[in-house]
Amino acid sequence: MKLLEGKTAIITGAARGIGKAIALKYAEHGANIAFTDLAIDDNAKATEAEIAKFGVKVKGYASNAANFEDAHKVVEEIAKDFGQIDILINNAGITRDGLVMRMSEQQWDMVININLKSAFNFIHALTPIFMKQKSGNVINMSSVVGINGNAGQANYSASKAGMIGLAKSVAKELGSRNVRANCICPGFIITEMTGVLSDDVKKKWAEQIPLRRGGTPEDVANVAVFLGSDLSAYVTGEVIPVTGGM
Repeated sequence: MKLLEGKTAIITGAARGIGKAIALKYAEHGANIAFTDLAIDDNAKATEAEIAKFGVKVKGYASNAANFEDAHKVVEEIAKDFGQIDILINNAGITRDGLVMRMSEQQWDMVININLKSAFNFIHALTPIFMKQKSGNVINMSSVVGINGNAGQANYSASKAGMIGLAKSVAKELGSRNVRANCICPGFIITEMTGVLSDDVKKKWAEQIPLRRGGTPEDVANVAVFLGSDLSAYVTGEVIPVTGGM
C-alpha cells in the first residue's frame, strides 16, 4: 500500500543523511519529490537518480534555505514544475558545536539561520499556497536536544527548540485551513554527522538507550511517512521523539 500516492513533497537538505532517507521512503510510497541543497553536485544528482527509480517525478534544486529570497524563489519554481505542493519537510541543518563561553557570534548565527530561519523561510513561502488549496502539511525535523538541551550545543539546541515552537504556532494559525504542522525529534541517529564520533562515545550513547542501539535514518523516515500521510490526519501541533526510549 502506497501511503503518499500522488502527493508532492519538498524536502530541504535532502541530498544525504536523514533527508535522503526520507526522500527515498516517500518515493517508495508514491510521492513526487522536490529536494533542495546548497548545490546540485554529483552527490545530489546520484540521490536524484536513486529517487527516480521508484517511478515518481523528482528534481533537485540548488538553493540556500537560509536565504529568504532564495526560499521563495525555489518554492515558485517547484510550484510551476510540479503543479502542486502537499508536504514541506524542513530538514536542512548543520552543527557548529562549542561551549557557550567560547562560541563565536558566527557559530551562533550560522546554526540559527540554517536550522531555524530556513524553516520559517519555506513555511512563509508555502503558506499562501497551502491556504489557497485548503490543505498542507509541515514537518519540522527537530531533535531530542531541542527538548532536553545539550552541553556544547547551545546554538543547535536553541535552533531545534525553535523549530518545535514554530511548528506548534503554525498548527494553531493554519489549522482552520486544514494545514497541519508537527515535529520529529530524532535521538542518536547513525549518519555522517554522528559518524565522526569515536567508538567509545557511540558505545556510551547506546548504553543510555533502552533499545541499546543508535537509530537509523530509515527509523526517522518511517515516522515522517506516517506524519505525511492521511493516517495522521488528526495529528497536528505534536512532537514525536524517535529516540529508542532515550
